[in-house]
Order: sequence, then structure tokens, then C-alpha cells
Amino acid sequence: MEIRPLSGSGGAEILGVDIARGLSNAIFADIHRAFLDYGVIFFRDQPFDLDAQVAFARHFGDIDQHPIVKGMEDRPDVIKIHKRAGESATFGVGWHSDNSYMVEPSLGSVLYGDVIPPFGGDTVFAFQTRAYERLSSGMKKLLDGLVAIHGAGPAFSAPTTKEKWEGKSTLAYQMSDAMSAEVEHPVVRTHPETGRKALYVNPMFTLRLKDMTEAEARPLLEFLYVHAAREEFTCRFRWTKGAIAVWDNRAVMHNALDDYEAYERVMYRVTVKGDKPR
Repeated sequence: MEIRPLSGSGGAEILGVDIARGLSNAIFADIHRAFLDYGVIFFRDQPFDLDAQVAFARHFGDIDQHPIVKGMEDRPDVIKIHKRAGESATFGVGWHSDNSYMVEPSLGSVLYGDVIPPFGGDTVFAFQTRAYERLSSGMKKLLDGLVAIHGAGPAFSAPTTKEKWEGKSTLAYQMSDAMSAEVEHPVVRTHPETGRKALYVNPMFTLRLKDMTEAEARPLLEFLYVHAAREEFTCRFRWTKGAIAVWDNRAVMHNALDDYEAYERVMYRVTVKGDKPR
């Protein structure tokens, strides 16, 4: 197994691993160490095998079913993300941490690329431990005691989601209590495995700051959104057929770029259950 770092802040490609053949405990221990060290890891040229993808995800923890996005009819634990040629991408576009609107947000996500456009559609990852570390001591003191309110409602009720609710899209939504729920998470969370602190707000699901007015909170949140996605805190992944990405939602944000409208793309996503941010 070979690990090739992708940027100075995080991200690495792992070579010499065939996920479909299964992983020994020793090999997965090395993969898991890289996952914690780099925040997001990538594997290329993996055969398409949903059973193997789910089995691989289970190494990280129990599988999490999305409360709003419907899974595949015969595999509810897998979301098929199919963008037809000629349409804009409307799933995962914009900076976010998967399912931060849940009481126990997803630990990580495992995404497989099956049908890939000839160009475009890269995913950009931003490493929030690095973003926190680069804040001033004064800002760290301010943020360490703050709590943010997260919710799914605004993101999943945007105009671009209409066809998904009506069953006219390749991706379908279902009504859930998560659409109206609001949850509280610390603005700075401590990673339960590494002990490192990371920013934990995102423009897709963070609604406001607890005990602050909108006028007070908005400038601070806007600063954090810009700071968290600074180029020097990111890496960018060019998808190829058979590639797999695994990212740590506890310390990484991501953004799926929508720059391949003329082309079809098909991806498969599995998420892993997490715990309450602390």
C-alpha cells in the first residue's frame, strides 16, 4: 500500500488496495490511520460492487440512512446520485458537512464514481482543523464557547429541489421530521479520535448562532464561511471511473462543483453513523 498526499493541508490517494477483495484488519488499520491523518482519502480503479462499497463503509462504523433523500429501492443504505445530461447538478453543490442538521451527524461518507464526465465535476475539500489552527488566539477564545443552530429545512426546500419532492427527478426526497427540526452543535468541535479542534459551521445547514441576533451573528458566520474555505486549506479531487472518496465529516467540509451540465454523471454514496459533536 502506498499513500500519496495531495496538498499541504490534507487529502491523500492510496494505491495498491483492492477494496472489492476485502481488507484484513492490518490493512484497514493503515487505511484508518490515513483517514484520520489526511481527512479525506481516495482510491482509483475500483470495480463497481455495491456490496463491497457497503462492506468497506462498515469498517468505519454502522451505516446511516439519509432521513430525507431516498436510497435505492433494493438498497436503501445506498443513495444513487444520478445527474442527467443537460441538467444542472443540485445535490452536494455548495460548502457543507454531510448531515450536520442531525443530532448525531454522519461520521463519514464513502462515494463511488461510476459514470464520469470527460471534464468537470471535481469535488473540493476544506480541512477544518487547519482552518481553526490558523485563527487568531482572540478569535479562538470567542468561538470556543459558541453554539450554532443547524437545520435541513432551507437547503431541502430551495427552488431547485421541487422536482425531487414531486418524484420527477432521478433523486427523490421524502418528508421527514428532519425538515423542521433544529439542533445545536458547538461552533468548534473536538474530534473524538484525534483530539484536534475543528470549525463546525457550514453555509448550507448552519442557520444562526445561539443567543445572538441575526444582525450580530451574520457577520461572524460570513467571516467563518470564507475563512474555512480558503484555498490553502483545501484539496481538489478529479474524478475518474472507479474512484472512491472517503471523507471525515467531523473535520472536513466539501463542495461538489457544478461545471459539467452537458454530461451525465452517476455516483453512489454510503454514509457512516457518527456521534454528537462535543
